[in-house]
Amino acid sequence: MRHYDEILAIAAERKGGVEAVLSHVHRPKTPEELQTIPEDRWLSEMTRHIFQTGLSWGTVDKKWPGIEEAFHGFDVARIAHMSEDWFDDLLKDTRIIRSGAKVRAIQENAEFILRANTERGGFAHVIATWPAETYMDLLDWLKTDGARLGGNTGAYMLRMMGRDGFMLTHDVVARLIAEGVIDKAPSSKAARRAVQEAFNTWRAQSGETFNTISSVLAQSIDA
Repeated sequence: MRHYDEILAIAAERKGGVEAVLSHVHRPKTPEELQTIPEDRWLSEMTRHIFQTGLSWGTVDKKWPGIEEAFHGFDVARIAHMSEDWFDDLLKDTRIIRSGAKVRAIQENAEFILRANTERGGFAHVIATWPAETYMDLLDWLKTDGARLGGNTGAYMLRMMGRDGFMLTHDVVARLIAEGVIDKAPSSKAARRAVQEAFNTWRAQSGETFNTISSVLAQSIDA
């Protein structure tokens, strides 16, 4: 496995210099900033990514004000206790993307957030304080305890909310394969553990965030 600096050099050669590579990096929020985000905004961002699956961002963005209205600003308790009548009304509501499975997932994620509030000291607290060294376990928690938050959906949601983390996009996976970390997209526990260990190593070598390392890996691959 190459040193982080070697991979950065590959990316810089492709993209026109280190500054050009790093200009694409999202700055993560601090744990303190993450913990101040209201629970309705977490549910809102989950919903945005759930609705976007299979659609263009433009379609979701155009409908988003109506979606916020239809879900009452993503009041978590209200959505968690959604009645069947409200559920049925939403499936007729032209303001939203009318998918029964996705609407049900939104309700289930409201319940997920409430459980985290009761059992783990708050959903935002869990996200903010989860150790970087086991970030893959955080993604697995979202997948297993949440609804439709597997794949890259949960990771994209975390990135947009400001949590530092890596993205297992096609290009990142390609670099991990090139470095001998994995031989295909990681699905087994062993492969996902190997990915976490690789990112931990590059983080220790560079002192950079997972956001930065993930972006550098992606830009080191020929499109």
